[in-house]
Amino acid sequence: MPLALNEEVFITCAVTGSGATQDRSEHVPRSPRQIADSALEAARAGAAVVHCHVRDPDTGAPSRDPALYRELTELIRASDTDVVLNLTTGMGGDLYLGPVEAPLPPAGGTDMAGASERMEPIALCLPEICTLDCGTMNFAEVDYVMTNTPGMLRAMGEQIASLGVQAEIEAFDTGHLWFAQQLVAEGVLPPPVLVQLCMGVPWGAPDDLQTLLAMVNNVPDDWIWSAFSLGAHQMPYVGAAVLAGGNVRVGLEDNLYLGRGQLATNAQLVERAVGIIEGLGAQVLGPAAVREKLKLRKRDPV
Repeated sequence: MPLALNEEVFITCAVTGSGATQDRSEHVPRSPRQIADSALEAARAGAAVVHCHVRDPDTGAPSRDPALYRELTELIRASDTDVVLNLTTGMGGDLYLGPVEAPLPPAGGTDMAGASERMEPIALCLPEICTLDCGTMNFAEVDYVMTNTPGMLRAMGEQIASLGVQAEIEAFDTGHLWFAQQLVAEGVLPPPVLVQLCMGVPWGAPDDLQTLLAMVNNVPDDWIWSAFSLGAHQMPYVGAAVLAGGNVRVGLEDNLYLGRGQLATNAQLVERAVGIIEGLGAQVLGPAAVREKLKLRKRDPV
C-alpha cells in the first residue's frame, strides 16, 4: 500500500473512558464538570471532537446515568469553546461469566441492558456523534465479554439514525468492519459513514502496522476513518493514521502518559498530536470543518 497522506486531519480526544484508570492518574476526570473542563481544554489545544463517557463523581466508577450525561452535555454546549460532542453507547453490554466449569449464572459486574436503555443518554442529549461498538469481543479480563449482537446493533443503529445523530462505528477487528458494511448495505446506517479503528485492545486487532493496513484496506473508499492505539503506542499511531490517509484519536481513555513516568492531561496529549500532524505537513481541522465534512448539526444548549 503506498503512502496516502491525509492533508486535512481532525483530532478526536477520548476524555476519560470507562476503564479502571481513575486512581492511576490525578488528571483522569470524574465529575461532569471535570470531564467538561478537560474536554474543553482539549478542544482549545486542537481537538475538533471530544469523545465522552461519564463516571460516578464520588468513586470514579463508570456510569451510564442519563442525568450525568445531560449535565456534561449542557456544560460543554454552554461554553464559548466550540467542539463536536461524541458520546458513548458502549455501556450496558458487559457480560462477566462465572467459573469455566459453571459459567452461568453471570458473575458480578454484568451489566446487560436493552437497546433503548443503552440509547437513553443519546435520545436525551442528542450529541452530534455517538459510538456504535460494531461487534462482540473478548476483552483482556479472563471471563469478560463485550456483547453487541447483530440484532442489538441493528436496533441501536436504527435509533441513532432516527435521532439524526452521526454514528461512529467502533471497529476492534476486521469482522466488525464486515458487519458495519452490512449495516450500511441494509440502510441501517446512512452516509456519510464514520469509523474508528481501535487497535491494540486485547483481544481485538493487534496494533502492528500490517494489521492496521489490513483494517484500512477493509474500509470502503467513501468512508471517513480514524485510528488509535493504547499506551506508549498512542503517539506513533497518530503518525501512522495520517500517513495511511486517516484521522487520529488521543486522550486519557487510551493512554495516561506523555512520556516515561510523566502523567499527561488531555490537552497535552492533543498538543503533542497537533505537533506530529503539522510536522508531517498536514493541516489540523477545527470543529466547523468537521461538521461540514460529516454533515453534522450543531445543537444549542437546552
